[in-house]
Amino acid sequence: MLLQHLRYLVALARERHFARAAEACGVAQPTLSEGIRQLEDELGVPIVERRQRYQGLTPGGARVLAWAHRIIADYESLAQEVGELRDGLVGRLTLAAIPAMHPVVPLLTTPLVDAHPKVTVMVLAQSSAEIQRSLDDFTVDAGLTYLDNEPLERVRTQVLYREHYVLVTEATGPFARRSEVTWKEAATLRLCMLAEAMQNRRIIDGIFREVGATPRAPVEAMSLLTVCAHIALGGWAAILPHTFRPLVVPLPNVIVLSLVEPTAERTIGLAVAKRDPLPPVARALLEIARGVKIDAAFARPVGR
Repeated sequence: MLLQHLRYLVALARERHFARAAEACGVAQPTLSEGIRQLEDELGVPIVERRQRYQGLTPGGARVLAWAHRIIADYESLAQEVGELRDGLVGRLTLAAIPAMHPVVPLLTTPLVDAHPKVTVMVLAQSSAEIQRSLDDFTVDAGLTYLDNEPLERVRTQVLYREHYVLVTEATGPFARRSEVTWKEAATLRLCMLAEAMQNRRIIDGIFREVGATPRAPVEAMSLLTVCAHIALGGWAAILPHTFRPLVVPLPNVIVLSLVEPTAERTIGLAVAKRDPLPPVARALLEIARGVKIDAAFARPVGR
């Protein structure tokens, strides 16, 4: 069995199209098709539903795909382990982070690359559910997400910090002279919020339900960058994790206020698949995470 044939299968399952999968692998389409046929012949099971166009994997193909992810991940970990003995840590770290966590990503990736200059990092934006799937099928090395709201399974974790929430609103609005507002008061504003598919939104909705408030959110987005654009250009208000404060304070005519009654918090952490041994790049990131002082980096007073 050639490792490359397993890579062909992974690419085909991801792209769901023979030509695109071949392009992603840097080979001609007949080469990819023949490689998958050889894999089927060697294993003795059909892997791909054979029709005029790609229709998906057979039940046996789905099982082969799961093993393909594991085998490729283990091979890449082995290559990193052996390469580390010769050249120091070399490899690619794929880190998935939910959008609410993106401001803290540089506090992990920068010291990692500083300590291991031959490591490269790919940061993906994923929901918490997508992070779970990606850790399960070994397509990411680590995930940055909530640990205590909708906890992940089959992972080992490292707590990083406690997230709390702030209201970002117009400096000339009804709360201009305030340093804090209640969640009930925040619900009266015109809010731009993340879509309900995002865990951060589900957390915020849960807090509003606790206080018996129904927020007005005429605009929803899948990206907090879009939310911030509405704050900057449209005069909207938003509820954001406190780690976004350095990104929104420079915006014109904006203030950042503490949210109280209640003062809600959630635990943020790093998760890696429960594997032994860990891939060297994931192990290195965990070591960085154990020493990083994220709370200190964002310990600034709220307000202008």
